[in-house]
Amino acid sequence: MLSFLKSIGLLEICLIQVVFYSTIWFIDDYFAILITVIMTTIIFAVLIISFITELLERSRVPRSYFTWMIASTLIPLIVAAFFVMVLGVTEF
Repeated sequence: MLSFLKSIGLLEICLIQVVFYSTIWFIDDYFAILITVIMTTIIFAVLIISFITELLERSRVPRSYFTWMIASTLIPLIVAAFFVMVLGVTEF
């Protein structure tokens, strides 16, 4: 059913996230900053917990998991920085 998801690479995931967060920033600045802060915090917390767990006991989690998590943490911040700095979004 969703077998195409296995073939999606990091670049495609990054582009989907950029489109998603950019759309939210275009629609509503206040909602976008809330989503950016909440999603970044949750994903970063899961990344740190996963990394600590991986250091304590090796698992079979592939390296790509950590790469995806780092990208998912950085992309909302990069999109937010773009909208705040370049487009001058200052009113929340």
